Amino acid sequence: MTAGHGGALLVVGDVVTDVVARHRGPLAVGTDTAASIHRLPGGAGANVACWAAYGGCGDVRLLGRVGIDAAVWHERELVARGVRPLLVVDAAAPTSTVICLVDLGAAAERTFLTDSGASLRIGPDDWSDALLDGVTRLHLSGYLLFSESGRALVSVALTAARARGVPVSLDPASAGFLSTLGVDRFLGLVEGVEVLLPSRDEACLLTGEPGAADAAAKLSRHVPSVIVKQGAEGALVARSGVVCARVPAAPASPRDSTGAGDAFTGALLAALIAGAGAEEAAAAGCRAGAEAVARVGARPPRSSE
Repeated sequence: MTAGHGGALLVVGDVVTDVVARHRGPLAVGTDTAASIHRLPGGAGANVACWAAYGGCGDVRLLGRVGIDAAVWHERELVARGVRPLLVVDAAAPTSTVICLVDLGAAAERTFLTDSGASLRIGPDDWSDALLDGVTRLHLSGYLLFSESGRALVSVALTAARARGVPVSLDPASAGFLSTLGVDRFLGLVEGVEVLLPSRDEACLLTGEPGAADAAAKLSRHVPSVIVKQGAEGALVARSGVVCARVPAAPASPRDSTGAGDAFTGALLAALIAGAGAEEAAAAGCRAGAEAVARVGARPPRSSE
């Protein structure tokens, strides 16, 4: 799973404005529910890039598409966290916005309302093979697979990466959108991906297996390496139809689970680029996930925080 030491990480994916509303207990239908509300930069692809930079990867690049409404803000926020933004500004669509409803119960569970906006319009015209110059690993957000133009971009990027010998990872991103796309279609679209990083729910959905371990093992017959994120239960590493490592979770004090999986992925990719093996990289991912859930929002702290 390692591809040498050092080099750049290119992330292709979504850049999102998160509106995070933290409330306690059930929503009061038809009236007010008290909440603490924050406008924060997010997006699975952007979050992964930020956590990879925070995890020590010195050259992280992000290709994404944003609207004019928030382009400058998002670029500034990415730069502040050590990411080189390669943002395409869309004049016809607003930046993707997600309302994150976070229940302040024990697990700080969240529910998303998503307006994909400009992110849905990213496509092969936004790609150039020169984006891979100096790149050691390419990571694709699974949200790319939920639009026709995004699927075309994934195909072009996978072909270009394969031609250069650049390993590719992908996070399926959303069990809800994944069920609409369809399992067989998804597995066909990710052919050529070296590392798949599903959540437990996504892994079970993709295989029909009720348990994460069986799901991880089964998926690793389709993709060379599968690392299943299990939140408070840690992570599973599977290859060639066998679970070869069970990585425990790091201790955590949850405040907001938004972006925890992205933190895991970013830290894992940084560790792989630094030369770590799969189990060591997954442990780095678990530590980052624990740090992420202790913060409000999906991004790591800035160096000044």
